[in-house]
Amino acid sequence: MKKFKKILIANRGEIAVRIIRTCREMGLIPVAVYSEVDSQALHVRLAEEAYPLGEAAPAASYLNIEKIITIAKKCQAEAIHPGYGFLAENHHFVRRCEEEGIIFIGPPSGPMELLGLKTISRQKMKEAGVPIIPGTLEPIKNEKELIEQAEAIGFPLLLKASAGGGGKGLRLVRQKEELLSAFRLAASEAQASFGDPSVYLEKYIDEPHHIEIQILVDNYGQAVYLGERECSMQRRYQKILEETPSPFIDDNIRRRMGEIAVAAARSIGYRNAGTVEFIVDKNKNFYFLEVNARLQVEHPITEMVTGIDLVRAQIEIAQGNPLPFTQEQIKPQGHAIECRIMAEDPFQNFLPSPGKILYLHRPGGPGIRDDSGIVEGYVVPIEYDALLSKLIAWGRTRDEAILRLRRALREYQIYGIKTTIPFFLRILDHPDFLAGNYNTHFLERLEKEPLVATDEDLVAVIAAAVKAYHDLKKETSAVWPTKSHPWKLMGRIELLRSRL
Repeated sequence: MKKFKKILIANRGEIAVRIIRTCREMGLIPVAVYSEVDSQALHVRLAEEAYPLGEAAPAASYLNIEKIITIAKKCQAEAIHPGYGFLAENHHFVRRCEEEGIIFIGPPSGPMELLGLKTISRQKMKEAGVPIIPGTLEPIKNEKELIEQAEAIGFPLLLKASAGGGGKGLRLVRQKEELLSAFRLAASEAQASFGDPSVYLEKYIDEPHHIEIQILVDNYGQAVYLGERECSMQRRYQKILEETPSPFIDDNIRRRMGEIAVAAARSIGYRNAGTVEFIVDKNKNFYFLEVNARLQVEHPITEMVTGIDLVRAQIEIAQGNPLPFTQEQIKPQGHAIECRIMAEDPFQNFLPSPGKILYLHRPGGPGIRDDSGIVEGYVVPIEYDALLSKLIAWGRTRDEAILRLRRALREYQIYGIKTTIPFFLRILDHPDFLAGNYNTHFLERLEKEPLVATDEDLVAVIAAAVKAYHDLKKETSAVWPTKSHPWKLMGRIELLRSRL
């Protein structure tokens, strides 16, 4: 077993902050890396050491394998934690770490490479007895084969990138007339996103639920599952809200899915933390979708109900320690829900909203956790994902978790940029969500209804404008008039609220 002293975090934003905190608790030295637009970011401020990566473009910074390896060797980090996104599932990066004797906190390069090839991983899962969605087990070679296979599978069906995920290179085809154009578009997007144009076919599951199982596997063959996460609240194939336990499945299905997820991981020699994703149809039949060979964005809800720090578990496994608990000892308690707070404008078709955060007030109170990578005054860059923070609520029941999350969202104040907070309040007030009656089509229906700005939104804009003016006055060394004392200022904002 190897005891780490220093870990380099090859990521940014809230996940880098999240990993730094666990490193601190474990007595480890966290090392940050940053691009030029992230020089004042929170993860840079919190780390004991921080090293520049250069210009903002991901290819030149957070995706630059050789730069990150060089920095890890320079600072004498024994291990690298990739977070999620960027290089987290890049088997070339894992192999470079292995060649340099640096521990990659995640699975080995072999299983990761296999899982990155969706058709091969489908073949392996089928061999292991894992139920898979009907479809092709190899990439489509040409348009003639495409038509033949599509007719054999039946419409509607999905075209999916063989080397990808995250909704890239994915096309829903409802009828034969759409097939060829969708195939060309999917192949083109797959080439642009993953450098591989190959696609395969899967039967489209009607009214689907997207449910995933969190697993941990150590180096000694011990493996456990930590319950499921309901991830069906998706917009354009991107998750925006997750909860655990799922309000859709029962304990029997939950146990079967967990056991199959563990068997699937063992069949390919998987190690460390991972997530086995399933599609569940309206009759509660479930099918293997893919394995995410990394920490998931939504991992905090599992931590909230199990009490297990997944980042700590990842580090312990990477150090060679056996799992400190058995399957029988894992007993999830209560209910947890996560909202991904994005720098996007829900009133303008979710356009990105980069810019300076003029005022920030983060929520707190019983059962509330905010995994954030932002501070007041931070300039949200346009170059990266729009995720600002993850707001998580835990309750003894689902109803209590919803009440706490609704309260926390109303308390969360981010002025200067647009965020998706109003959209989440709308979801939490919807009777179908409150009843747990939703699937992956829920947001398609919800977005067809007009989203109207509330009085609270207008007051927030006014408050942000006043705050910006106050900051500008301070920056120019002007004296703030006594008659505009902050308490009076707040009183005027309340007066404006009463007149709306």
